[in-house]
Amino acid sequence: MQPPDPRMKNDPNQRPGAMGTNQNWVRILFGVLLLFLVASFVWSKLAPKTPSISLSYSQFQSQIGTHKIGNAIIDNATGDITGKLKSGIPFVVSGPNPVTSQEVTAITSKHVSLSFITTSTSLLSNLLPYVFFLIVFGAVWFWMRKSAQGQMSAISSIGRSRARLYSTERPRTTFDDVAGYTGVKTEIAEVVDFLKNPGRFADIGAKIPKGILLVGPPGTGKTLIARAVAGEAGVPFLSVSGSDFMEMFVGVGASRVRDMFQTARKQAPAIVFVDEIDSIGRKRGAGLGGGHDEREQTLNQMLSEMDGFEATEGIVMIAATNRPDILDPALLRPGRFDRQVVVPLPDLDERLPILEVHCRDKRISEDVDLSIVARGTPGMSGADLANLVNEAALHAVRRSSSIIEMEDFEAARDRVLMGQRRDSLVLTDEEKERIAYHEGGHAVLAYALDNADPVHKVTILPSGMALGVTQQLPLEERHIYSREYIEDSLVVRMGGRVAEMLIYKNYSTGANNDLVSATELAHKMVREWGMSERIGPMAWGSQGMVFLGEDLMHSRDYSEDTSRVIDEEVERILREQEERAFDVLSSLSKGLKAVANALLEKETIDGDEVSRLVDQATGKVVSLNKGSVLSLKSAEPTQSIEDSQSALTANSSSTDSESG
Repeated sequence: MQPPDPRMKNDPNQRPGAMGTNQNWVRILFGVLLLFLVASFVWSKLAPKTPSISLSYSQFQSQIGTHKIGNAIIDNATGDITGKLKSGIPFVVSGPNPVTSQEVTAITSKHVSLSFITTSTSLLSNLLPYVFFLIVFGAVWFWMRKSAQGQMSAISSIGRSRARLYSTERPRTTFDDVAGYTGVKTEIAEVVDFLKNPGRFADIGAKIPKGILLVGPPGTGKTLIARAVAGEAGVPFLSVSGSDFMEMFVGVGASRVRDMFQTARKQAPAIVFVDEIDSIGRKRGAGLGGGHDEREQTLNQMLSEMDGFEATEGIVMIAATNRPDILDPALLRPGRFDRQVVVPLPDLDERLPILEVHCRDKRISEDVDLSIVARGTPGMSGADLANLVNEAALHAVRRSSSIIEMEDFEAARDRVLMGQRRDSLVLTDEEKERIAYHEGGHAVLAYALDNADPVHKVTILPSGMALGVTQQLPLEERHIYSREYIEDSLVVRMGGRVAEMLIYKNYSTGANNDLVSATELAHKMVREWGMSERIGPMAWGSQGMVFLGEDLMHSRDYSEDTSRVIDEEVERILREQEERAFDVLSSLSKGLKAVANALLEKETIDGDEVSRLVDQATGKVVSLNKGSVLSLKSAEPTQSIEDSQSALTANSSSTDSESG
């Protein structure tokens, strides 16, 4: 979901870019002019001049008598005589003032070219150098005073709100620009109805919620939805981040909250959107990290403004966060943010229109089937899908193609899910063979087990932090995971380690990631999901959704004996699934060798190739309808259990990798 860029018409806290550019050019031109004037004045004083000789009047008369004077100029005002000798050397003579007619006749009689000038001295010419320096000094003083005023203005405006106001040109984003999320748009549509027709609610005595909290993982389009509400309602939209209220000065946050609400009242009806509200809305007095006095004062001011003595009719607050569990209860009570709208990760039906939105301005080949791309991107958010399309475009440019083809989307998905391929990593033949058997063990078990997700791709090319990858994609939308599905997932995780033991009779460090994820999954089965007969219907785990994050510290609310039982049950589950992996791979050892040899030869094979090799090697069909998930047109792959943080809210495709 990529929002269009609305033009910001009125921003009280930022100068327009054109005005700032013009002021910069004025300063540059003034500096250049000032530098030119100073250089001209200095050059006029220090420039080298042709040297002249100074003669007394008697010497001047003697030079006239010897016919050495070329020309002469007499100043009527001062009596000074200047000119040049016939040799070209200029001279200066302090003559009598005034010059008599006999002296003029004596000069001209010797065939000297004589002329007269009258110089006048004015007050302006005498004061011109001083005026110049006064102008320079005044300009410097004015610039320093202007700078000081700007600094004082910045200090005096530090308490003003930094909310960006979109008013004259209303947000052009509407619900049509928000792909998918029909349920979210339906739930929030009554806010639009209230802003358009407040009389309907007032007649019956109903009150619209003052605050709506959008909760969801990063990248799901919470800001876009808030902008779409303002665009649908046709009202001004004030956007601010929670971190904009915090400064080093005490009281600045509360002052900015007051100023923001004052601006909103002037624009009412209006929508105020606060992004990442958890930065200022944390629980007060929460101890470690929660006792910041400035943050608490900012939160108190926001609570007061939302339901204080002054009416705030026509102002709707919309906030976004991915950590609602840490928000202060007073912020969530009725009359404030009393309505929470969960914006989850998009499912299959929503990913396709999101991909279509991001592909509007891209040159897509006709062979690209976005429905297949959508099925192959389970758990991706809107931002992830935008990144996927962009990576596909970059891959097309790298291979000098003018259009984006299906292979570009495949390469982009592999890079997003598995990381950048490490072509510089050189593996020995022995390492390649062990990795091939390791990944072959994962692939064969994923194909053979009925409840395991089918294999999409297997590769022994190093990618990201993995030396090899077995990628699985689920067949259908899953919201509840059965015990059989989880146990088969554990067996697939054990496949690489078991395959190495069957072939090489020893283990390697390549199963590190597999063991970590399997142990975490087994712990969840015992501690959170009640899948242990010895523990029974008891759960100890996080109460929130996976994207809400973990608390800083967990307190264990069970005894040491229970902890020992949990450890024993986790060990039992892992050993049982490892034994299952041994039994299945032992019976399919020929298929394992066939898959490993194919990987050594081709380096990358798909799920259809895996199923064909295993069936040919064993002489029978091991599993029906288990091949490459993207070849099953009727399938709808979605979220997978592979994300070890939480099976019920997994948001990534199944990827088993050997740690590098």
